[in-house]
Amino acid sequence: MEIVTKAHGKIEITEDRLITIPEGLFGFEEYTKYALVDSDYEPFLWLQSCEDPNLAFLIVDPFLICNEYETDIDDASLKKIGITKPEDIIIMTIVTVPHDGSSITANFQGPLVINKKNHQCMQAILSDNRWSTKVDIVQTLNQKGGC
Repeated sequence: MEIVTKAHGKIEITEDRLITIPEGLFGFEEYTKYALVDSDYEPFLWLQSCEDPNLAFLIVDPFLICNEYETDIDDASLKKIGITKPEDIIIMTIVTVPHDGSSITANFQGPLVINKKNHQCMQAILSDNRWSTKVDIVQTLNQKGGC
């Protein structure tokens, strides 16, 4: 499938890189079809809207940043996207890169939960007060033991 991206113009995407977010992301509920696109900076990926080429989010695996990160998401929420086993889950977090040069952060409070079997996704909101929407990536990586 060919899509138009914010970062790379027109690109070809395979079916296994397409995901559906039935309820959309918070603040972007009307956009439900996305593609996972490699970025120029591993391990980051782009979550690129297939419906609006100007809508893309930089995402990263939070466990690469914080080895103590935990998500406690209720089974009823997970069933909405067809998850029945923990091994079917991929967790990603949205990254913010401010234009003013301030810290690059990841939203650990609102992770993306992807069902790797059916490519359905949801954004969860964690009630655990250890996690914030603005976890400083560089500072956390420099704390040798995790976060």
